[in-house]
Amino acid sequence: MGLLTGHKGIILGVANERSIAWHIARALIEHGAECGFSYLPGEKMERRVRQTLDRGGVTGAWLHPCDVSRDEDITGLFEAAGARFGALDFVVHSIAFADKEYLRMGMFWQTPRAVWTQALDISAYTLVAVARAARPLMPRGGSILALSYYGAEKVVPGYNVMGVAKAALETAARYLASELGPDGIRVNTLSAGPCRTLSAMAVGGIDEMFDWVEKKAPLKRNIDTEEVGKSAVYLLSDLSSGVTGENIYVDAGYHTMGL
Repeated sequence: MGLLTGHKGIILGVANERSIAWHIARALIEHGAECGFSYLPGEKMERRVRQTLDRGGVTGAWLHPCDVSRDEDITGLFEAAGARFGALDFVVHSIAFADKEYLRMGMFWQTPRAVWTQALDISAYTLVAVARAARPLMPRGGSILALSYYGAEKVVPGYNVMGVAKAALETAARYLASELGPDGIRVNTLSAGPCRTLSAMAVGGIDEMFDWVEKKAPLKRNIDTEEVGKSAVYLLSDLSSGVTGENIYVDAGYHTMGL
């Protein structure tokens, strides 16, 4: 029996085989969880997500469209999830976006208001909106997990407005943990080291980040995306029943280094 046998949840953010959300999903399913998935509206995105799941051996999974910039889509996703699954035990929020034109070294000071607003809306506010929609489906309590990065705390050249958005995400998770705690709902974030995901490759200087982490991290290597999935199992299972409002690092120890 797996650590998540009988647990049901929704995963937002699978785009392709390199998505952190996909590696989290695989780990959860291996431990017995039943997962539903959101996708950006449109036949092309539905097909891409379905193909990712099929190639990974997850056939017949429940999918539902959701543009997280639209409150009505988030409401519709969780209403449909309630009809399909009944109660939920977990939600994974692995969503972030910023205009890649401003994810280049030296471009932070030029970030326009519209780019800033969109980045914080999609990357941070949506956690609040998702938690609000999920709460009625968690009468027995549950666990909500969001994905962050060390650029929320320290300057990572090229990460720019996304770093601001991730800082907001981590703070939002702590406030949600405080207010949803009495309902038995835990809220945490995972701060993953650099991974070769579709979104990461849009960040200026990403190759230099990989090289630097390999040199400086205590484990002298970059992480494997599957390692994020393993930590997600911990945070979404009863093994972490006393953990909420935390930011857990999966970065080969890089964040511990001063130089």
